[in-house]
Amino acid sequence: MSSPPLSDESPFLDPDARAELRARKCEAILVAAVRMFNERGYHATSLDDVAASLGISKPVVYHYLGNKEQVLFECIQRGLAELRFALEEAGTQPGTGLDRLESFMVSYAEINMADFGRCVIRTGDEVLSPDNRARFRALKREIDSQLRGLIAKAVADGSAQVEDVRLTTFAIAGALNWPARWHQEGGGATSREIAESLVGFLVEGLRPRG
Repeated sequence: MSSPPLSDESPFLDPDARAELRARKCEAILVAAVRMFNERGYHATSLDDVAASLGISKPVVYHYLGNKEQVLFECIQRGLAELRFALEEAGTQPGTGLDRLESFMVSYAEINMADFGRCVIRTGDEVLSPDNRARFRALKREIDSQLRGLIAKAVADGSAQVEDVRLTTFAIAGALNWPARWHQEGGGATSREIAESLVGFLVEGLRPRG
C-alpha cells in the first residue's frame, strides 16, 4: 500500500515538492504586494504591511523575494512577461495584420487592468535604482517596438491605413494604458468588455478609408 502524501510541513519533501511550495509562497507574497503597490503607491507601502496581510514576518518576505525594490521589480517583470506572451499569441492568430493587431490590443488593455499589468503602468521608473530603471525602460521599449511592428505589418498587408506608425503606436499605447488608472473590478463593465469596446473604437480609426 502506498504511503500518504507528505504535508507541506514535512522536512522530507522531495525537491519538486519543495520547489512547488516555494513557488506558491512567492506567488502569495507577490500578489499581496502588487495589490498594495497599486492601491497605496510604492512609497506608502511597506514590507511590514505586506507581511502582516499574510500573517508572516518581514524577514520571510526578504527570504523569498528580497527588499522592497526587488519585490516591486519582480511585479513589474511579471506584468511585462504577460504582455510578451500576449504578443506571441497574437502573432500566431489567423487573418490579416489588423486582425492580429486587434487581438494583441485587447489582451494589452485587459492585462493592464489586472494586478501585474496595472503595476507596470502605475510605477514611475524614478522609484527604481539606476540599474533597475534602465532594465525597466529596456523592457518597455521591447513591448513598444513589437507593437509598432504589428502596426507596420498591418499597413504592409493593406489591412490598416496609417500615416505615421511611430505616432500611431504612441497613441494606441496611451489609450490602452489609461484604464489601468481608473478601472476597478466590480464597478460595472468587466475588464474584457472595456478592452473590447476601447479597441473597437481604435481599430475603426485604423481601417483603410474609402
